Amino acid sequence: MKFTSHHPLIHAFLVPVLSLLLLTASGLPAALAQNATNAAPLAVAADPNDVSQFPGIDKLPGNHPTNVWNGLAGVWARAHTRWKTNAANDVGAVVFLGDSITAGWNSLKRDFPNLHVANRGIGGDITSGVLYRLQADVLDLKPAAIVLLIGTNDVGNNEDPADVAENIIEILHRIKNFNPNTPVIVCKTMPRGGDSYPAKMKKLNDLVEAYVKTEPKFAICDTWAAYADENGQPNPVDFNADRLHLNAAGYAVWKATLEPVIAARNISAPKAE
Repeated sequence: MKFTSHHPLIHAFLVPVLSLLLLTASGLPAALAQNATNAAPLAVAADPNDVSQFPGIDKLPGNHPTNVWNGLAGVWARAHTRWKTNAANDVGAVVFLGDSITAGWNSLKRDFPNLHVANRGIGGDITSGVLYRLQADVLDLKPAAIVLLIGTNDVGNNEDPADVAENIIEILHRIKNFNPNTPVIVCKTMPRGGDSYPAKMKKLNDLVEAYVKTEPKFAICDTWAAYADENGQPNPVDFNADRLHLNAAGYAVWKATLEPVIAARNISAPKAE
Protein backbone atom coordinates (compact mmCIF):
# COMPACT_ATOMS: atom_id res chain seq x y z
CA MET A 1 0.00 0.00 0.00
CA LYS A 2 1.39 3.36 -0.98
CA PHE A 3 1.86 6.36 1.24
CA THR A 4 -1.12 8.68 0.84
CA SER A 5 0.40 11.80 2.41
CA HIS A 6 3.87 12.23 0.93
CA HIS A 7 6.11 15.07 1.90
CA PRO A 8 8.31 16.43 -0.96
CA LEU A 9 11.45 16.07 1.16
CA ILE A 10 10.85 12.35 1.51
CA HIS A 11 10.42 11.85 -2.22
CA ALA A 12 13.45 13.98 -3.02
CA PHE A 13 15.57 11.92 -0.69
CA LEU A 14 14.29 8.40 -1.23
CA VAL A 15 14.31 8.30 -5.02
CA PRO A 16 18.09 8.74 -5.47
CA VAL A 17 18.87 6.51 -2.51
CA LEU A 18 16.64 3.75 -3.80
CA SER A 19 18.34 3.91 -7.17
CA LEU A 20 21.67 3.20 -5.51
CA LEU A 21 20.43 0.17 -3.64
CA LEU A 22 20.80 -3.00 -5.67
CA LEU A 23 19.52 -5.37 -3.00
CA THR A 24 16.76 -7.65 -4.08
CA ALA A 25 14.28 -9.20 -1.70
CA SER A 26 13.07 -12.76 -1.72
CA GLY A 27 9.71 -13.84 -0.33
CA LEU A 28 9.26 -13.85 3.42
CA PRO A 29 8.63 -16.95 5.49
CA ALA A 30 5.69 -17.38 7.82
CA ALA A 31 5.41 -14.54 10.35
CA LEU A 32 7.07 -15.01 13.70
CA ALA A 33 5.89 -14.37 17.27
CA GLN A 34 3.87 -11.15 17.46
CA ASN A 35 3.53 -10.93 13.68
CA ALA A 36 0.66 -13.36 13.14
CA THR A 37 -0.98 -12.76 9.80
CA ASN A 38 -4.43 -11.99 11.17
CA ALA A 39 -6.04 -8.58 10.90
CA ALA A 40 -6.33 -6.81 14.24
CA PRO A 41 -9.93 -6.29 15.34
CA LEU A 42 -11.39 -2.91 14.52
CA ALA A 43 -11.71 -0.56 17.48
CA VAL A 44 -12.77 3.02 16.93
CA ALA A 45 -12.29 5.78 19.49
CA ALA A 46 -15.24 8.15 19.98
CA ASP A 47 -12.91 11.16 19.99
CA PRO A 48 -10.88 11.40 16.75
CA ASN A 49 -8.00 12.87 18.79
CA ASP A 50 -8.05 9.91 21.18
CA VAL A 51 -5.47 7.30 20.16
CA SER A 52 -6.11 5.01 23.11
CA GLN A 53 -7.88 2.48 20.88
CA PHE A 54 -6.34 0.87 17.82
CA PRO A 55 -8.26 2.37 14.88
CA GLY A 56 -8.05 -0.58 12.49
CA ILE A 57 -5.45 -1.10 9.79
CA ASP A 58 -7.22 0.83 7.05
CA LYS A 59 -7.45 3.95 9.21
CA LEU A 60 -3.72 4.12 9.87
CA PRO A 61 -1.66 6.79 8.08
CA GLY A 62 1.15 6.03 5.69
CA ASN A 63 2.16 2.65 4.33
CA HIS A 64 1.00 -0.42 6.19
CA PRO A 65 0.85 -4.18 5.71
CA THR A 66 -2.41 -5.92 4.93
CA ASN A 67 -2.38 -7.78 8.22
CA VAL A 68 -1.00 -7.27 11.71
CA TRP A 69 -0.83 -9.36 14.88
CA ASN A 70 -4.36 -10.12 16.06
CA GLY A 71 -3.47 -9.21 19.65
CA LEU A 72 -2.39 -5.65 18.80
CA ALA A 73 -5.70 -3.94 19.61
CA GLY A 74 -5.82 -5.42 23.12
CA VAL A 75 -2.18 -4.68 23.93
CA TRP A 76 -2.59 -1.17 22.51
CA ALA A 77 -5.62 -0.39 24.73
CA ARG A 78 -3.99 -1.78 27.87
CA ALA A 79 -0.83 0.23 27.28
CA HIS A 80 -2.79 3.47 26.94
CA THR A 81 -4.78 2.76 30.09
CA ARG A 82 -1.49 2.28 31.94
CA TRP A 83 0.15 5.38 30.47
CA LYS A 84 -2.84 7.60 31.26
CA THR A 85 -2.22 7.21 34.99
CA ASN A 86 1.32 8.62 34.87
CA ALA A 87 1.45 10.76 31.72
CA ALA A 88 2.06 13.94 33.73
CA ASN A 89 5.15 12.36 35.31
CA ASP A 90 6.55 11.48 31.89
CA VAL A 91 6.66 15.05 30.60
CA GLY A 92 10.23 16.02 29.70
CA ALA A 93 11.47 12.43 29.65
CA VAL A 94 13.69 10.66 27.16
CA VAL A 95 10.96 8.68 25.41
CA PHE A 96 11.71 5.18 24.12
CA LEU A 97 9.31 4.56 21.25
CA GLY A 98 8.67 1.30 19.42
CA ASP A 99 7.13 -2.15 19.47
CA SER A 100 7.42 -5.15 21.81
CA ILE A 101 11.21 -5.04 21.86
CA THR A 102 10.98 -1.59 23.42
CA ALA A 103 7.93 -2.46 25.53
CA GLY A 104 9.80 -5.44 26.98
CA TRP A 105 12.68 -3.36 28.32
CA ASN A 106 11.57 -3.84 31.93
CA SER A 107 14.90 -2.71 33.36
CA LEU A 108 14.91 0.58 31.41
CA LYS A 109 14.74 2.87 34.44
CA ARG A 110 17.41 0.87 36.28
CA ASP A 111 19.64 0.78 33.21
CA PHE A 112 19.59 4.60 32.86
CA PRO A 113 19.50 5.78 36.49
CA ASN A 114 20.63 9.30 35.59
CA LEU A 115 17.93 9.86 33.00
CA HIS A 116 14.23 10.48 33.30
CA VAL A 117 12.91 7.87 30.85
CA ALA A 118 9.46 6.91 29.61
CA ASN A 119 8.62 3.72 27.72
CA ARG A 120 6.13 4.08 24.86
CA GLY A 121 6.56 0.69 23.23
CA ILE A 122 3.53 -1.35 22.18
CA GLY A 123 3.84 -5.04 21.38
CA GLY A 124 3.05 -5.74 17.74
CA ASP A 125 3.15 -2.09 16.66
CA ILE A 126 4.14 -1.03 13.16
CA THR A 127 5.50 2.21 11.70
CA SER A 128 2.05 3.46 10.67
CA GLY A 129 0.85 2.80 14.23
CA VAL A 130 3.65 5.01 15.52
CA LEU A 131 2.66 7.69 13.02
CA TYR A 132 -0.93 7.49 14.27
CA ARG A 133 -0.03 7.85 17.95
CA LEU A 134 3.11 9.97 17.73
CA GLN A 135 1.57 13.27 18.78
CA ALA A 136 -0.45 12.01 21.73
CA ASP A 137 1.96 9.40 23.06
CA VAL A 138 5.26 11.17 22.50
CA LEU A 139 5.23 14.77 21.31
CA ASP A 140 2.66 15.89 23.87
CA LEU A 141 5.18 14.84 26.53
CA LYS A 142 7.61 17.48 25.21
CA PRO A 143 10.39 14.87 25.27
CA ALA A 144 13.98 15.78 26.06
CA ALA A 145 14.95 13.21 23.41
CA ILE A 146 13.47 10.21 21.60
CA VAL A 147 14.94 6.74 21.10
CA LEU A 148 13.15 5.07 18.18
CA LEU A 149 13.17 1.38 17.23
CA ILE A 150 10.43 0.33 14.82
CA GLY A 151 9.99 -1.61 11.59
CA THR A 152 10.49 -5.31 12.24
CA ASN A 153 6.75 -6.04 12.37
CA ASP A 154 6.17 -4.23 9.07
CA VAL A 155 8.81 -6.35 7.35
CA GLY A 156 7.59 -9.47 9.14
CA ASN A 157 4.17 -8.85 7.64
CA ASN A 158 5.50 -8.55 4.07
CA GLU A 159 5.71 -4.75 3.79
CA ASP A 160 8.31 -3.50 1.31
CA PRO A 161 11.38 -2.12 3.15
CA ALA A 162 11.28 1.05 1.03
CA ASP A 163 7.71 1.74 2.21
CA VAL A 164 8.73 1.05 5.81
CA ALA A 165 11.66 3.44 5.47
CA GLU A 166 9.33 6.08 4.08
CA ASN A 167 7.16 5.81 7.18
CA ILE A 168 10.16 6.09 9.50
CA ILE A 169 11.40 9.16 7.64
CA GLU A 170 7.92 10.65 7.97
CA ILE A 171 8.03 9.99 11.73
CA LEU A 172 11.34 11.83 11.91
CA HIS A 173 10.02 14.66 9.77
CA ARG A 174 7.05 15.14 12.11
CA ILE A 175 9.32 15.19 15.15
CA LYS A 176 11.49 17.81 13.49
CA ASN A 177 8.44 19.90 12.57
CA PHE A 178 7.22 19.74 16.16
CA ASN A 179 10.55 20.79 17.64
CA PRO A 180 13.67 20.98 15.45
CA ASN A 181 15.87 20.86 18.55
CA THR A 182 14.66 17.46 19.75
CA PRO A 183 17.47 14.89 19.59
CA VAL A 184 16.40 11.58 18.08
CA ILE A 185 18.40 8.37 18.24
CA VAL A 186 17.24 5.95 15.56
CA CYS A 187 18.08 2.36 16.41
CA LYS A 188 18.62 0.13 13.41
CA THR A 189 16.10 -2.64 12.99
CA MET A 190 17.55 -5.69 14.72
CA PRO A 191 18.12 -9.05 13.02
CA ARG A 192 15.42 -11.68 13.30
CA GLY A 193 15.35 -15.36 12.46
CA GLY A 194 14.66 -16.28 8.84
CA ASP A 195 16.78 -16.58 5.72
CA SER A 196 15.03 -13.81 3.79
CA TYR A 197 15.24 -11.16 6.52
CA PRO A 198 18.90 -10.04 6.34
CA ALA A 199 18.54 -8.47 2.88
CA LYS A 200 15.21 -6.89 3.80
CA MET A 201 16.53 -5.44 7.05
CA LYS A 202 19.73 -4.20 5.43
CA LYS A 203 17.77 -2.35 2.76
CA LEU A 204 15.52 -0.76 5.40
CA ASN A 205 18.43 0.20 7.64
CA ASP A 206 20.48 1.63 4.77
CA LEU A 207 17.63 3.87 3.62
CA VAL A 208 16.90 5.19 7.09
CA GLU A 209 20.57 5.69 7.99
CA ALA A 210 21.22 7.68 4.82
CA TYR A 211 18.42 10.08 5.75
CA VAL A 212 19.43 10.33 9.41
CA LYS A 213 22.93 11.37 8.39
CA THR A 214 21.50 14.46 6.70
CA GLU A 215 19.97 15.75 9.93
CA PRO A 216 22.24 17.18 12.66
CA LYS A 217 19.79 16.44 15.51
CA PHE A 218 19.39 12.79 14.53
CA ALA A 219 21.81 9.94 15.21
CA ILE A 220 22.01 6.23 14.44
CA CYS A 221 22.49 3.52 17.04
CA ASP A 222 23.81 0.42 15.29
CA THR A 223 21.57 -2.20 16.82
CA TRP A 224 22.03 -4.35 13.73
CA ALA A 225 25.77 -4.95 14.00
CA ALA A 226 25.47 -5.38 17.77
CA TYR A 227 23.34 -8.50 17.31
CA ALA A 228 23.86 -9.98 13.84
CA ASP A 229 26.12 -12.93 13.17
CA GLU A 230 28.11 -13.33 9.95
CA ASN A 231 24.96 -14.44 8.11
CA GLY A 232 22.80 -11.60 9.36
CA GLN A 233 20.98 -13.87 11.80
CA PRO A 234 20.35 -12.95 15.46
CA ASN A 235 23.07 -13.98 17.88
CA PRO A 236 21.33 -16.70 19.96
CA VAL A 237 22.89 -15.59 23.25
CA ASP A 238 20.98 -12.30 23.05
CA PHE A 239 17.56 -13.50 21.89
CA ASN A 240 14.72 -15.64 23.13
CA ALA A 241 13.90 -18.89 21.36
CA ASP A 242 11.67 -17.01 18.88
CA ARG A 243 14.82 -15.29 17.50
CA LEU A 244 12.95 -11.98 17.58
CA HIS A 245 12.68 -10.74 21.17
CA LEU A 246 15.65 -9.90 23.37
CA ASN A 247 16.53 -11.73 26.56
CA ALA A 248 18.22 -10.08 29.55
CA ALA A 249 21.65 -10.36 27.93
CA GLY A 250 20.25 -8.76 24.79
CA TYR A 251 18.95 -5.74 26.68
CA ALA A 252 22.36 -5.34 28.28
CA VAL A 253 23.84 -5.21 24.77
CA TRP A 254 21.31 -2.57 23.72
CA LYS A 255 22.16 -0.48 26.78
CA ALA A 256 25.90 -0.72 26.07
CA THR A 257 25.38 0.16 22.39
CA LEU A 258 23.12 3.10 23.18
CA GLU A 259 25.08 4.69 26.02
CA PRO A 260 27.89 6.21 23.90
CA VAL A 261 25.35 7.62 21.44
CA ILE A 262 23.48 9.29 24.29
CA ALA A 263 26.73 10.65 25.69
CA ALA A 264 27.89 11.98 22.32
CA ARG A 265 24.61 13.86 21.95
CA ASN A 266 24.83 15.29 25.49
CA ILE A 267 21.32 14.09 26.15
CA SER A 268 20.10 14.75 29.65
CA ALA A 269 16.72 14.79 31.36
CA PRO A 270 16.01 15.55 35.02
CA LYS A 271 14.57 12.68 37.01
CA ALA A 272 10.89 12.98 37.85
CA GLU A 273 10.24 13.49 41.54
